Amino acid sequence: MATDLLTDLLAGSLADAEAREAVSSLAVVERAALARVPALDALAALAPAERVKIIAEVKRASPSRGALAAIVDPAALALSYQTGGASAISVLTEARKFKGSLDDLEQVKAAVRIPVLRKDFIGNAYQVFEARAAGADLVLLIVAALDQSTLLSLHGLINELGMTALVEAHSADEVSRALDIDARLVGINARDLATFELDTELFGRLSGSIPSGVVRVAESAVKTAADVAHYRAAGADVVLVGEALVTSDPLRTLSEFLAV
Repeated sequence: MATDLLTDLLAGSLADAEAREAVSSLAVVERAALARVPALDALAALAPAERVKIIAEVKRASPSRGALAAIVDPAALALSYQTGGASAISVLTEARKFKGSLDDLEQVKAAVRIPVLRKDFIGNAYQVFEARAAGADLVLLIVAALDQSTLLSLHGLINELGMTALVEAHSADEVSRALDIDARLVGINARDLATFELDTELFGRLSGSIPSGVVRVAESAVKTAADVAHYRAAGADVVLVGEALVTSDPLRTLSEFLAV
């Protein structure tokens, strides 16, 4: 059951997608998606390794923190992430609260050689097709935002288009639901979507229920290398980092985080 905040965010994203669909129909976007060069293999890029891997995020703002960084050139920022050793780039495309866009995603995809994630509130097939049309290699699916049949359907479509779903959970039940659809990339977000408060121990409590062969991603509550180390010790294969990078020297911060 989605929270009120999550419900509002999803409704806003779906309304914005509906406005875009009035301009570019599903058929048009589907053709554009199928015409793209095939998506990169994100599971290979994020596979467990001797050291932690980082998904570095292009993030201008958030509902909890407000404005974070102007980011006038998302491609340049993404290139710095790639240079610094990130394994993938996350691009916020939600416009209302995160100040992102699909144009940001397209610019980033054109600039980097590593997988790119469309991070948004995805609730229908049109959004999945437009993610691929814009060049996304990964698409975020938030378990709390979707009923199980929709989650299964969107996950299947993402796979059919050659992309990878990052399936995000916030509870033991949501992890179970992610595994029930055979998710291969499962994120655990420390941020409570009802209160937007952080629980830095949530990943550690839930990660043990994710079997080997499924890539485990820790999300939120990362400010320092010690936070990355905390997640790594709890079993994280990958850590997704946004605010800490856009509010600092990204190369230096990435170097510190990847040394964990």
